[in-house]
Amino acid sequence: MLQALGLGPAEEAVYTALLVRPSASARDLALQSGLGEAACDRILLDLAARGLVVAVTREAVTAAPDPAGGKDVLPPSRYRLTPPSVALAPLLAEQRNALHLAETAFSKLTEQYRTTAARTAGGVVEVVVGVEQVAHRFLQLQRGAQRELLVFLVGAPTAVPRADTDTSESSALERGVDFRVVADKDYLAGHEIVQDVREAVAAGLALRLADSLPLKMVVSDRERAMVPLDMTESGGEPSAIVVHPSGLLTALVHLFEREWAQGRPMFTTGAGASEEPAGDQPTAEELEVLALLLTGFSDRRAASELGLSIRTVERRVRHLMDLAGVDSRLQLGWHASRVGWL
Repeated sequence: MLQALGLGPAEEAVYTALLVRPSASARDLALQSGLGEAACDRILLDLAARGLVVAVTREAVTAAPDPAGGKDVLPPSRYRLTPPSVALAPLLAEQRNALHLAETAFSKLTEQYRTTAARTAGGVVEVVVGVEQVAHRFLQLQRGAQRELLVFLVGAPTAVPRADTDTSESSALERGVDFRVVADKDYLAGHEIVQDVREAVAAGLALRLADSLPLKMVVSDRERAMVPLDMTESGGEPSAIVVHPSGLLTALVHLFEREWAQGRPMFTTGAGASEEPAGDQPTAEELEVLALLLTGFSDRRAASELGLSIRTVERRVRHLMDLAGVDSRLQLGWHASRVGWL
C-alpha cells in the first residue's frame, strides 16, 4: 500500500504495525511484524529521520532500577506515528511531481520518435523476431493502451501464453479501456476457452464472431498495431510487425471496423439464469446452450464445446422453447432477448 510512496515492504510492515498502537519500542514491533529487533530499530531510526515517526527519547522516560542493584537501566526508546495527513502528504506530492515529469518526458520522446520515424518509410514498420520479443511488444501494446484496443483472435497462441493475455485484458478493462474483439469462430475450441471468453464479456469486453479472419492483430489507441508474420519467414521462430501511424495502420483499423460491423455478437447468460429449474426460469446450463446457438454454432458444435451429447443439447433447447411458449428457434431467440435471458 505504501510502496508507491517510497516505503519498502519491511518499512511498511513496521509502519502499519505502529499504526494500531499509541507507541511502541523496536522489540514490540519486532514481535508484531515478524522482523528482527535490530532491523526494526534501524527502520524506526530511518522513519524518524524522514519525519514519519517521532521518537520518545530515553531521557523523557523514568529510568527503571536494575534488579541486580547496579545503575538504573534506561528502558528502550518508544516511537509514535506522526499524523499520516502531515507526514505522508509531502511523499504523495513528490510522487505526483515525479509522475508528471515522467509523463512530460514520455510525450516529448514519443513526439520526437514520430517526427524522426516519419522521415523514412522504414519508420512505419518495425519487425520483431523471437518469442520473448514478440510477447514483450504484444503486452506493451495491450498494457499501454489508454483509450481503445481492437483485436482479431485467430487460432492458438504462439508467443504469448493465454494466461498472460487474460491478465493484460483484465488490466485494460479495469482501466476503462474500450476493448473490442472479433474472434474467428474456430478460436472458441473447447469448453474452457468458451468459459474464459464469456467471463471476459461479462467483465466488459465486447466480442463478436466471424466465420473467418485474414490475420491476427491488435491495435492500441489507433496509434500502433501488431500483426504476426508467417513463422516460415523467420526460420520457424515467432515474428511480427509493429505498424506505426501511416496509411497501413489506417487500413488495418478500417479492416477491423468492417469485420466488427459484419460480426455476430457473443451472447452471455443473463441474471435470469438459475442453477435449478424454477417455474418459468431457465437453468444456467440451458442458457449456456442457447448462447452458443445464437452465436451461430450448430447443435453438434455446441455439444462439443460444452462436453455434452447432441441429444442433451436438443433436450435443453426443447425445454427452453416450452418455457418460452414458442414453436421455433427464431422465436426462442426473440423471446430470450425480450425477457433478458441473454
